[in-house]
Amino acid sequence: MPQAQTLTSFSAPSLSLLATEPLRALFDFVSAKVGSRAVPIGDGHPVIVYPGLGGGALSTQHLRRFLADSGFEAHDWGGGLNTGPEGHIDDWLAGLEQRVRALHAQTGRTVSLVGWSLGGVYARELSRRCPECVRQVVTLGTPFASLGGGTHAGTVYKLLNRDTSQLTPQLEARLRQTPPVPTTSVYSKSDGIVSWRGCIEKNTARSESVEVHASHLGMGTHGEVLRIVADRLAQPEGGWKPIRRPSAPARSTRSRAR
Repeated sequence: MPQAQTLTSFSAPSLSLLATEPLRALFDFVSAKVGSRAVPIGDGHPVIVYPGLGGGALSTQHLRRFLADSGFEAHDWGGGLNTGPEGHIDDWLAGLEQRVRALHAQTGRTVSLVGWSLGGVYARELSRRCPECVRQVVTLGTPFASLGGGTHAGTVYKLLNRDTSQLTPQLEARLRQTPPVPTTSVYSKSDGIVSWRGCIEKNTARSESVEVHASHLGMGTHGEVLRIVADRLAQPEGGWKPIRRPSAPARSTRSRAR
């Protein structure tokens, strides 16, 4: 008899990291307000930003403003509060796909997708649904390689959504597959919400993992994260190359999950 497939589970972050998340996120935000100045390096192509679980337009406002000031056409995802997929995930994603296709048709340019935490799951999946419309994907603290645990967000997800039937081994296997477009996964070993091990992308010619020292809740306002996102989005279309940073804490990780 074949064994039943199960979801992958890493150890969740320590309770000390979880307890300090709000304070560290506040520090990330204040530090960014003081020391992060946008540099106009973008080429004006459209970017859709997807919030994390329980987030919405307000939670990604700082990130979108920074990207706009950096020379990109930044857009909110348009879905209001992110409470997770409703109904069958593929049917639900079809609605998000329409927005990507519409923006592509409206601007005549491919669209970059930036997703924070759960929002990164949407970005990765959408790049598979309409790769001809997507320029690249950047995820922030997205545990795409571990839906079975390694997170403290499960209780919040159940409160907001109640339907966890779509979180299957089959979906996890699909999420683990590297997207068909250039992809960057930004992760932090000091993440107090999700296991950083579940955020590690495979090593391919067009994908990378980049480590930062940031809280999970502060990813969208952390100064170094903002600069990394802008740097990745500024890569020329068709000429994407892995990030090269001379010093820590930001560094490219080539599938070294330890």
